[in-house]
Amino acid sequence: MKIARFSHNGGIQFGIVDEEELVVLVGDPMFAGFETTGERIALADAALLAPVIPRSKVVCVGKNYHDHAAEMGGEAPAEPLLFLKPNTAVIGPGDTIVRPTLSERTEHEGELVVVIGRIAKNVRAEDALDYVFGYTVGNDVRRATCSAGTGSGPARRASTRSVRSVP
Repeated sequence: MKIARFSHNGGIQFGIVDEEELVVLVGDPMFAGFETTGERIALADAALLAPVIPRSKVVCVGKNYHDHAAEMGGEAPAEPLLFLKPNTAVIGPGDTIVRPTLSERTEHEGELVVVIGRIAKNVRAEDALDYVFGYTVGNDVRRATCSAGTGSGPARRASTRSVRSVP
């Protein structure tokens, strides 16, 4: 199932993507489930938005792809390299990515984005998927000098597609 967050006629809604239409959902599916209103909107008449606006921060994992770590002149660490982005870093498809002014060199890479559907802390590995609401793809754009560990920290902007697949 593919869920989209979209704007139509001045309002923001969620819908199930059905071919060239959106089947409008009641409320936010993370909290209200998948009840439909019965309304259908042509996909062409809606503006797709970022799939979610995170309630707090975006947790990222870096250098977890061995070949990419080697390209950067290093190795993937034994423990995950975690860093944070503000929720304002998430933008929708077609939105303008503002390149950081601190650097002329920016880099981008496609990322798998896991949308966590509820508060989680100290979750056992075997229970982890119980907290996953769905998946989407992201375009991680960053100031190149920051990603190498220099400069004042990660200056990143994440753009995500607004269609996601539910596990």
